[in-house]
Amino acid sequence: MDLATLWLLLAPPLVGGVIGYFTNDIAIKMLFRPYQAIYLRGRRLPFTPGLIPRNQERLAKRVSDTIMGSLLTPEEMQRLARRLLKTERVQGALKWLLELAIDQLEPQRNPRASKVLANILHDLFGQSLPRLLKVLARREDFLEVQLNQIFDQVLLDFQLSQDQATRLADWLLQVALPPDVLRQAIIDFLTDRNIQVIDEGFREKTSGTYWVVANLFGVRNALTRLRTYCLDERDASNARLAELITSLGVRQRLQELLLNLSLQNLPVSTVRQLRKTLRDTVRSYLQDKGAELLEELGKSVDWDNLAVLILNRLRTSEAVTTSLDVVSLELALILERYLERDLANIVAQVIPILNVDQVIIERVKGTSPQDLEKAINGIVKSELQAIVNLGGILGFVIGLLQTATLLLR
Repeated sequence: MDLATLWLLLAPPLVGGVIGYFTNDIAIKMLFRPYQAIYLRGRRLPFTPGLIPRNQERLAKRVSDTIMGSLLTPEEMQRLARRLLKTERVQGALKWLLELAIDQLEPQRNPRASKVLANILHDLFGQSLPRLLKVLARREDFLEVQLNQIFDQVLLDFQLSQDQATRLADWLLQVALPPDVLRQAIIDFLTDRNIQVIDEGFREKTSGTYWVVANLFGVRNALTRLRTYCLDERDASNARLAELITSLGVRQRLQELLLNLSLQNLPVSTVRQLRKTLRDTVRSYLQDKGAELLEELGKSVDWDNLAVLILNRLRTSEAVTTSLDVVSLELALILERYLERDLANIVAQVIPILNVDQVIIERVKGTSPQDLEKAINGIVKSELQAIVNLGGILGFVIGLLQTATLLLR
């Protein structure tokens, strides 16, 4: 077989393979290239730009419809939301948010927080509580249980100790009722009218020996001389009163009286009346002056410093720190129950808000043809190369068939 005949038989498969290979390769590249339209004498050349750049807007719409119709359906979004909103994940997110919120309460970092808290406290104690107290104090049972409990558990069982009785007796004799105060009390009591009343009473209402003494000698003169002595002999009368207090054992008697002083020694009816009187007195006071008391208290407090102290205490409080797990878990469970009931409605409302289809369209339209080519080649490069190779193989096979036809002829 000569060279010409050999070439005639080998040329068809070789040429067919080359044509098939490069034809598919050119066809695939023409999907993307040229990236821009080419004009010749004002007329756009056919097949420019490439198929995908020329139909990029329609491609974006098709991609969006495919994704939203087959992949991101409402049912699939619900399944994604359920997997994302697991109780453990939600609890962790809520705990992180709570820790972040507590950390933001630092007055130096967020002075507005302390200012807001100070305004709230000032309004609470200066306006809200006084108005609320005025309303509540009108009720007959206002603080009834609390005051009865205080009376029964504190006042009813209260009794002075030996040391307390001694200190109170000393205070009474040295501060409240010293000899000079007693002397002045005697002077104030022994007025002319009081002396006359006492003298007449003794004369009219005594009998026997006392009547004789009262009518013969009377008490007017003795009481008048006692008043004069207290007025003129101040130091001497004070000394006499101090001696009488000591000789009569007033201090010891006061101690015994204070030690035995207890509401339990009173009759039951008296104790009940005292409890009712205490309750009525407190309620009456709160009705009349409780609001003013709270308002004055609100004016006297430095709310800014108090707010800073409260915030610092909250940030460092062990109780707040340890309760974050419990609070976040409870909030997560509440959110889970809410989602189980209304997840479908929430997803139906979220999808239009997110506008995912429009986002996909804008992203595809905003991607350059070069980037689209790189992205598609990165995904199906091996498949595209297989198509090119398949074109070469098909061309080679067709060439072999042509060679076989030539041999048969």
